[in-house]
Amino acid sequence: MVDIGLTHVALPVSDIEQSIHFYTTYAGMHVVHRRKDSGRGVAVAWLSDHTRPFAIVLIQTNSVQPILAPMAHLGIGCKSREAVDQLCEQARQAGILVEEPKDAGYPVGYWAFLRDPDGHTLELSYGQEIGLTVEQTKV
Repeated sequence: MVDIGLTHVALPVSDIEQSIHFYTTYAGMHVVHRRKDSGRGVAVAWLSDHTRPFAIVLIQTNSVQPILAPMAHLGIGCKSREAVDQLCEQARQAGILVEEPKDAGYPVGYWAFLRDPDGHTLELSYGQEIGLTVEQTKV
């Protein structure tokens, strides 16, 4: 099988272990591939939530300037509003909650922003209908 379409987003990170922990905790992702890049000698990890053929590729670098900062962000759909609230409480206690959960109505739903260890933004949401919209508009 050949990959077609959007397959990944690559993020520079300063501490790959810390970033793996963040995306495992707040995005339900797991490492599916790890290596030391042979050309540059840097650590690389691919993370997936196993819901579709898509990965976040973490690339360890010496210096990171946050690329994904509000409004640019990665978006994660959660099972319920309660799941969003639970993760936000955990993020609040860790000092990484950027925007409190809010209900923006249809089609945006209930969402909040978190900051990853390098300042990139992760959106947690419930009730966004991106998957349904995509299915209804397939060509």
